[in-house]
Amino acid sequence: MRLARIRTDDGVLAGEYDDGVVAVGTDQYEVGVDAELLAPCGPSALYCVGRNYAATVDQMEYEIPDQPDWFIKPPVSVLDPGSLIEYPAWTEELTYAGELAAVIDCECSNVDEADVPDVVRGYTILNDLDALDQPGRTARKAFDGSGPLGPWIETAVDPSNLDMTTHVGGELRQEANTEQMLFSPAEVVSFLSERYTFQPGDVVSFGSPANPGLIEPGDEVEIWYEGIGTLTNRVAEKS
Repeated sequence: MRLARIRTDDGVLAGEYDDGVVAVGTDQYEVGVDAELLAPCGPSALYCVGRNYAATVDQMEYEIPDQPDWFIKPPVSVLDPGSLIEYPAWTEELTYAGELAAVIDCECSNVDEADVPDVVRGYTILNDLDALDQPGRTARKAFDGSGPLGPWIETAVDPSNLDMTTHVGGELRQEANTEQMLFSPAEVVSFLSERYTFQPGDVVSFGSPANPGLIEPGDEVEIWYEGIGTLTNRVAEKS
């Protein structure tokens, strides 16, 4: 099942997405006609893991971590699918990263790995934007609109063996499989739940495969994960 949030003349609604139509109870809304897709959840925080693919660690010349390595994006980071990515005036090096993300379904903490499926609503896609020339992770990654998210939450997918690709301007930039993660989604969610009390709608992302890279004004970024779908956002022209 694909769970989506939409903006309509009736307000912001949530329902089941199927082939361009979102069903909310007995009402149906056609995306692009009488509904606009929004980010599929409203997190209190986005917990983002880095250095979780060996190829990426090697490419960036990082040390392989002995536990998940993470940072936090605030709610203002969330950007709707299809919305323009604003290129901040204070950076010259904006990069994309196509990441799998879990959406938490309930308030929870200290979750055992075996119980992670019980607290995860489903999986979606995050583009972890990074202003690479800024000092420190917070300055680089935790700004307004730095987390395009969506297009929906897929509830029936096993995150352990999913193919993914990222295309920028139609050019293939990333290609990988989630089985290449150093720490599995269940390991990451369990580990972070020892430190934070998750709230419904919170997002946990699992790191970027190799070849995150620069984007330029006018570029269209398309991130696809098998069994979930494609998150698409275009970078706005600089004003």
